[in-house]
Amino acid sequence: MKDILIIDALRTPMGRFRGALSTVRGDHLGATVLQGLLARNGLKPDVVEDVVFGCVTQIGEQSANVARTALLSAGWPEAIPGMTVDRKCGSSEAAVHVAASEIAAGIHDVVIAGGVESMSRVPMGSNRQIHGEAFGWKVLERFEMTSQGEAAERLADIWKFSREDLDAYAMESHRRAAEAADAGAFQDQIVPVDVPAWQEKDAEGTAGYVADDETIRRGTTLEKLATLKTSFRPDGRVTAGNASQISDGAAALLIMSREAADRHMVKARARVVAMTTVGSDPTLMLTGPLAATRKVLDKAGLTLSDIDLFEVNEAFAPVPLMWMEEFGVSHDRLNVNGGAIALGHPLGASGARLMTTMLNELERRGGRYGLQTMCCAGGLGTATIIERVN
Repeated sequence: MKDILIIDALRTPMGRFRGALSTVRGDHLGATVLQGLLARNGLKPDVVEDVVFGCVTQIGEQSANVARTALLSAGWPEAIPGMTVDRKCGSSEAAVHVAASEIAAGIHDVVIAGGVESMSRVPMGSNRQIHGEAFGWKVLERFEMTSQGEAAERLADIWKFSREDLDAYAMESHRRAAEAADAGAFQDQIVPVDVPAWQEKDAEGTAGYVADDETIRRGTTLEKLATLKTSFRPDGRVTAGNASQISDGAAALLIMSREAADRHMVKARARVVAMTTVGSDPTLMLTGPLAATRKVLDKAGLTLSDIDLFEVNEAFAPVPLMWMEEFGVSHDRLNVNGGAIALGHPLGASGARLMTTMLNELERRGGRYGLQTMCCAGGLGTATIIERVN
């Protein structure tokens, strides 16, 4: 495959549901990241040939091709196109795959790929509440289309995870994220949001200048987590405390061909080694990362032992627990700075956020390869391997 280079990666702080970023539209969050990427690399917008964003709830403020509205909101030339993709939780990882494919095919040389989701302003699932049921009778005759929460409970059934297992994992996610934040590990990957400059004109009050994730719950304990009610079964194990947080945010990566990087005199931080997407059981829904991991490793000609860091999206605690048990990978190489349980899961932005975090941590540790994988609604799994080149 033609060299696909990651020049840079940035994300906004992760905003708590109805928190500091809730007065800012999703496309404006995206515009903040777009501006930050080019400013940090000394580039003008007219070098960008395409913007590909992931976004899951494409309705209302996020309905008008949010990649395009974000770049126009950033003040970029109208000649730059935009495309918005929906592969559920893996949407912005899929956006990276699209961007890499455009470059590999020789269509473009400079593409920005990422994603946005304002879950405070555009509620999750609101696009399913109009114009009929999401699943037609042909699908329902073949599959039991459960909720993601019920699917998480079934993973816990199959892999025999207890409520205590899930809560212990969640507590560790918050501990790791807090430790990373306090050590400054997120500082270089976050572009602050000047909320007064971007918020809606009729917004009441302001959160000011937001530079830090507000989703991390320091001091999370097993005792506190044990007090939470289960969310999907009366006698279940999955709670709001051991599942990903509804949140607001954006993230994006500047991706180039090697020729473009040389032409624009910018230094690559990583290259895309392999990428894949698989289908999986629509009822269990969350097992896609297992097949995706096997497939992407095979495509790269690598083994688990070659990978320095793994990011497995913490949609629900049973997902990374299942993944570690299946592959025998220890927690000291996985989600080392916490994950979506602590940092939040703005659906369309999470894939790019994971890749941004993974890239920065590879550099901090001097690692070579990172692998990320995500489960997606409807039974999908995305996976990408990157190689640090600096």
